[in-house]
Amino acid sequence: RPRVSKVLVTGANGFLGSWLTRRLVEDGHETYALVRKSSDLSELKGIHCQLKFGDVTDLHSLLEAFPGMDTVFHLAGLIAYKKADRAQMERVNVEGTANVLEACRATAVRRLVHLSSVVAIGAGFTPLDILNEDSPYNIAELDLGYFETKHKAELLVKEAVQQNRIDAVILNPSTVYGPGDARKGSRKTQLKVAQGKFNYYPAGGVNVVAVQDVVDGIISAWLKGRKGERYILAGDNLLIKDLFAMIASAAGVPAPEKEIPTGVFHFLGALGDFLNMLGVSTTLSRENAWSATLYHWFESSKAQRELDFKPRPSHIAITESVQWMKDNGLL
Repeated sequence: RPRVSKVLVTGANGFLGSWLTRRLVEDGHETYALVRKSSDLSELKGIHCQLKFGDVTDLHSLLEAFPGMDTVFHLAGLIAYKKADRAQMERVNVEGTANVLEACRATAVRRLVHLSSVVAIGAGFTPLDILNEDSPYNIAELDLGYFETKHKAELLVKEAVQQNRIDAVILNPSTVYGPGDARKGSRKTQLKVAQGKFNYYPAGGVNVVAVQDVVDGIISAWLKGRKGERYILAGDNLLIKDLFAMIASAAGVPAPEKEIPTGVFHFLGALGDFLNMLGVSTTLSRENAWSATLYHWFESSKAQRELDFKPRPSHIAITESVQWMKDNGLL
């Protein structure tokens, strides 16, 4: 068990951030949540952490919040799949990380735990591609904003470690499932599947990991992860078809049964980009189409070996996610 530390979590009011913050408080650490004045704090309800107001895009606010911290857990980030959001993703995901690194260095924070994502590693084009920590980043030519900005942010962390400006460890969780995930903007489709209102699935694949296991992995990486290393926190590789079937089964509704051909998906994505350009709001975009049809399949043997990471079966995480939807009147 770690000695009691003074720690700060950026992005503490998000889904994963609130789970981590609760765990740090339960473990007895003096825990601070960095939130913006405008942040929705409902995820932090009942968690006895202390608030510090700041924003990763404002270096000055970090220089005020970080002094005296043993460790900073950097989870703040923006997930978006539209061209219009690219500049804001560069600001939050890339410049925000640069600010966190500078503030950690300037205030002598002992360790940074940087929450990246498997998107920073890349993705597969076929079900035969299962990526690990050493896989070359292979999707630069697709220029997908979320993938690119998370990849760039991670390179900044690696560079800071190599230049000995900071001690950091990097974590790459896959798609995180568990109680409360239905609140995430990026889970609208999964919620519709659970409500029985969605009858289609794309061809691609995802990797599902339980939120409790990711939190265990974060704590373990903080305590014994090697400086400058990246660790994939991933569970089961699933076809999206099978993921949707599991969600539907847990919710007691029929599973989506029509596959959308990949070509059709890309056509709809291009159409969505055109409509967004004209000011018509739609969730379809070229980036969304690519994201849905790639194979986001990974293996986590390094984390299992070095961090004692033990992912539970994906159906448990999915069942807990759907149970939360039921308990909160969403189904």
